[in-house]
Amino acid sequence: MTDANSGLNRRDALALGLGAAGATGLAATAATFGFDMQALAQASKELQKRPIPHSGEMLPVVGIGTARIYDFPLTDSVRLAERAQVIKLMVQNGASLIDTAPSYGEAEIVLGKLFELTKLRDKIFLATKVSVDDRDEQMKSMRESLKDMGVKQVQLMQLHNPKKPEQDIDSIRAFQKEGLCKYIGISSSFDRDYKSVEAVLKREKPDFFQIDYSMVDRNAEERLIPAARDVGAAVLTNLPFRRGKVFAQVKGKTLPDWATKELGVTSWAQFALKWLLGNPGVTAVIPGTDKPKYLIDNIRAGKGPMPDAAMRKKMVEVFDA
Repeated sequence: MTDANSGLNRRDALALGLGAAGATGLAATAATFGFDMQALAQASKELQKRPIPHSGEMLPVVGIGTARIYDFPLTDSVRLAERAQVIKLMVQNGASLIDTAPSYGEAEIVLGKLFELTKLRDKIFLATKVSVDDRDEQMKSMRESLKDMGVKQVQLMQLHNPKKPEQDIDSIRAFQKEGLCKYIGISSSFDRDYKSVEAVLKREKPDFFQIDYSMVDRNAEERLIPAARDVGAAVLTNLPFRRGKVFAQVKGKTLPDWATKELGVTSWAQFALKWLLGNPGVTAVIPGTDKPKYLIDNIRAGKGPMPDAAMRKKMVEVFDA
């Protein structure tokens, strides 16, 4: 979920994406295309939320992933301060979801420190994972995650990268019964495991399903996202920029005028995220986010109009071209 850190520089992609919007942003765009700036501002005021099917709880559609870019020593005060500002801005802008894992190096420990610094733990929908197979080791790992983050409970605990179709989430259900997590889920990042993941998903019927999904990797939309919808699982999508591959593909290109006029997007990052959120099976996107300016850019994708099926097809045609 560290999409901002590789491939085409995110700063350059933002500049390219502005295109007709120019340096003055949406105000210039409104003048260029002749639409009502006040109406656009009203439509874009609130970050959208979508329901978690098994409970009805509303979840903001843009969150944060922490792989790689939250893996650093606590002695790095510069990065700590920057990430703290990201979390503060996230909450101020109506978002709440942060996804992590013990396999992300020091990310859980760093998050624990950030919660201490920002005092915003109670505003966060916190998701983490367990990836070991042995049941005793699973319980040990899940408890260690709570300890590392300095929390008594997480909102979501996910079985990470199941490789066998017979795997279950009984340990996570037991963890949930202890009141240590509110929701249970499954996550995967590897195409080679999709067959097994689908079997586990259909049998276990979790509250959440997390999968890698982007404009350069659409395999999940063929079977897994529809399967998740069938069992009533909320769908989280990671790697929305595929670690820079999305930005690399649009290098040197300007956003099409209609994307800004009809969807209000001012960057290729927003273009890619809105395409994901236009899929009715997707509940929220979780791009890796390490800088305040990227957080604001990503959040804007969760505001205003979303593309319908016809518009999503048009977006793919532009992107693939």
